[in-house]
Amino acid sequence: MLYFKHIFNLSINDKMNLFTIGINHKTAPIDIREKFYLNATQQRLLLSELKNNPAVIESFVISTCNRTEVYLNVIDFYYPLEEVINLISSIKENKEILSFKNFIYIYREQKSVEHLLRVICGLDSLVLGEKQILGQLKDAFEVARAEGALSKYFNLLTNIALRTGKKAQTETNICYGGSSVSWAAIAMAEKVLDTLENKSVLILGAGKMSELAVKQLAQKKLKKLYLMNRSIDNALNLASKYSGEVVEYCDIKETLTEVDLCICSTNAPHYVLEKGTVQKVLRKSSFKKMMFIDISMPRNIAPEVATLSNVLLFTIDDLDKIVNQNKEVRMAAVGDVEKIVQTKYTEFCAKVEKNNIYNSSHSASYTDMSIHS
Repeated sequence: MLYFKHIFNLSINDKMNLFTIGINHKTAPIDIREKFYLNATQQRLLLSELKNNPAVIESFVISTCNRTEVYLNVIDFYYPLEEVINLISSIKENKEILSFKNFIYIYREQKSVEHLLRVICGLDSLVLGEKQILGQLKDAFEVARAEGALSKYFNLLTNIALRTGKKAQTETNICYGGSSVSWAAIAMAEKVLDTLENKSVLILGAGKMSELAVKQLAQKKLKKLYLMNRSIDNALNLASKYSGEVVEYCDIKETLTEVDLCICSTNAPHYVLEKGTVQKVLRKSSFKKMMFIDISMPRNIAPEVATLSNVLLFTIDDLDKIVNQNKEVRMAAVGDVEKIVQTKYTEFCAKVEKNNIYNSSHSASYTDMSIHS
């Protein structure tokens, strides 16, 4: 049973009990986080289940490579939050999830709002100032709205959150020098390989993260850029923009013999590169060294690939160990972003009070909550 570790000095409004329940890169390694990852269909299923629960007034879900978080406005302060974990376990058809409660955090009221605002500004990302999180949250809000999961209070909250993220990106240096996961992957590849000039690279996937990677690689004077995706049209679109060559999955072994670096960012629910496949490639290319960077969630390159000789395999969790370019500039902007967060939090409180969400006598003090089994 989940319970609150601390007592709250907070008056509870019977119309708004705001909670965040989540897991992220700070509390859990990638092999745990990927078990909680929800694809678009699974997110909609969870929103549907929550919407059908009379105790849940509003909800939205964010699930990325760094985090899976569920935001709730519930009728009762004592709503059993373990139900959210049970729903995720059921949707994922994975009972093992129930044993990972110690990796989960819960925030309430002020802390929940401030956490959302920090997340959307990139303050809580693996790569400080990550730009992509703003678009990811915007998509999450739109999905929840389309599913009928947002109402008066969360419409207000999500609109303020989007304005907060935009203000941080445009008025501070929090995103200085590039700060996406894809950017970090390219920077790491350059550091490990010394240079990408005259190197051949294979990109697995043709989504947003892949396009961000390809856009940067187009400036690196590559020898060859290969693009591989199950949807050929998406790969062809990228190839036409950035002078790449589209190859098919059936030719993956042959293509891998030609490349120095493979960056994987697909939405497959399983591994698209197994140890055996890479092993066969290495046999065909004597003394060949290969670098793989898997920025997929869940991972799409089997971890066992890292055990092969002449192979380097990195995942999302490795990026912060290598990439520090321009970090000092972004760190110097943190204070400015925190001021924006506090200003926008105050704006949120003023708006909800104006809309009679909170009584003016309500306190805003907060103490953290923990989750236990």
